[in-house]
This record gives sequence, structure tokens and C-alpha cells, in this order.
Amino acid sequence: MIFVALALFVSPSQAKAWHLVWSDEFNGPAGAGIDPDKWTAEISGNGNGNKEWQFYSDSVSNAAMDGNGHLAITALKSPPHTFKTTYGDGAISSARITTHKKFSIKYGRIEARIRIPAGPGIWPAFWIMGEDIDKVGWPACGEIDIMENIGKEPDISHGTMHGPGYAVGGEGLGSAFQLKNHQRFADGYHVFALEWQPKEIRWYVDGQMYERHTPADLPKDAEWVFDRPVFLLLNLAVGGDWPGDPDKTTKFPAVMAVDYIRVYQQ
Repeated sequence: MIFVALALFVSPSQAKAWHLVWSDEFNGPAGAGIDPDKWTAEISGNGNGNKEWQFYSDSVSNAAMDGNGHLAITALKSPPHTFKTTYGDGAISSARITTHKKFSIKYGRIEARIRIPAGPGIWPAFWIMGEDIDKVGWPACGEIDIMENIGKEPDISHGTMHGPGYAVGGEGLGSAFQLKNHQRFADGYHVFALEWQPKEIRWYVDGQMYERHTPADLPKDAEWVFDRPVFLLLNLAVGGDWPGDPDKTTKFPAVMAVDYIRVYQQ
């Protein structure tokens, strides 16, 4: 179900001031890589459980500062079989960066200002997962997608939570925010945010809350696992079960430009 912006009740806990505890403003010189004290670039071409096409690299060709205060996560197309991938033709490289084992947070407001690309098969995301994933695995660690977009839906951002009993496919608990007046997310920057408090999670686009979940929303006997630290992820996937495959109209390079990420607590 798709929801446009709604004016919703603001509780006293939401009204408390948020204080910045971590950020990355991406102000490095053009071509500089990600801050290794904050981020790790994952390296894989196994489809990430979604039959994605891209090879995730640690190259500055795929994740680097643009010199104008943004991180550019770039999906590039090379000759077929340039990269070893399980799916696709091995032609596409991109980046997935995480703060796993470098920064984690329990409760707070997590936001990013992002301009996303569009086109068939394009799949940008800003999300969090439980820091204990190496111990308990997925979905027991919990996952919250703050922003996901599939390029064939250029005006829609999805927010979803996944955990034991509500993990795969349509089982995740989620809603979607739709821009008005035929706007596209690719045409400008938008702020995607999550406010996470004990037993309550809220999603926002440009300051407008469009989704809220509590343990009462879970399927019967499912477990609420969102009471432990999480780490941050940014990635630009291409192809896969949900967005479908890129085609001849998909434009490369495709760039996900991130102005900042900021994390607050009360």
C-alpha cells in the first residue's frame, strides 16, 4: 500500500531534542575514497541473496568523493565478463559500504540526504542491520530499510523492517512514500530518515512521517529484535528479483549521490 505524506500525532518523546552523535559530511577532495575509520567497502559478486548483477568493489571508481561535498556511489558498465559474478554478465561494478564493527547505535534518529538514480534494474538503498549479525545471522539480527527504490518506480521510496517471521519477500513489514505531481527522486536530493525508540520505529521522507511500527504490528509469535545496536549501510545494486534486470534503456554510469549521513540521540 502506498501512502502520501500524512500529518500525524507527535508524542512528547518525539518532541525531545535530538543531539548529533555521528556523521559523515563527505567533504573530501574529488576522487578521495571513503573514510576508513568510518566505513568498509564490501567486496562480493554473489548476488547478495537477491540475484543482483553487480560486483561490489572497493575501488574509488565505485565510491569516492565528488569534490562538491557528496559521496558518489557509482554503478559502472564494463565489457562483459570483466568481473566474476554469479548473476548477470559480469559487466557491472558498484559499491556497498557499511559501518559494521566501526560504528553502531542503539536507538536514535538516522538520516541521509540523497539523490538516487533511476532506470530499469537500478536499486539504491540506505539501511541498517543488527551489529550481532555475525553471531546470530540474518534475519535474527534484524534489518530496517530506511530507503529503497527500484528504478522502474522513480517516484516511490520504500521503508521496510525484517526479522524472524517477517523476513523475506512480501513478509517484511513496510509501506511506501510517493512523491506528488509526477516528481522523481532522481531529480533532486531528499532526506530519508528513521526515528527508532524502544518499541516504536518511524519512517520519514523530507520531514514527513509516512510509516510507523510497534511490536503489536508483528505477525503472531514473531520476535521484535530491534532492541540492540545496529550498523549503517549504503549501496547501489543493479538487477535482481525485485527491481528486475537492466535493459538497453538503463543509463550508466548510474550515480547515487549522498550529501550527508547524520545520527542523533535524545
